[in-house]
Amino acid sequence: MIPIDAETVQARLEALKGRDLYLHLESTTGAYATHHDSSRHPSSAFVKNAVIRYERGTISGSGPYRVGLKMAHGWVYCEGLTHYEESETERLLLAGHNSEGKLAVALQLSPSPF
Repeated sequence: MIPIDAETVQARLEALKGRDLYLHLESTTGAYATHHDSSRHPSSAFVKNAVIRYERGTISGSGPYRVGLKMAHGWVYCEGLTHYEESETERLLLAGHNSEGKLAVALQLSPSPF
């Protein structure tokens, strides 16, 4: 993965809009962090292979970035994104890594299941 280039990611979001896509979305603030620090509040979210179709996709911010996907009846929103996989052509794989380089958030879109 390489650091996000917002123009490239925006173009990829445009190329995928209006299609049925499989969504993978996960985030964690350290669900397992309490093993090292019991005062930390663990939280996480995970969605895999939910089918969505968005009518508008936007990346914003100056890093870390946010992506919002406007659907007919709601939104998917992800914040804290720092990297993307440039070698993927049919899928969009975005990730956010914390200061220790650990995965904090992932947003992935694909025409086929993950």
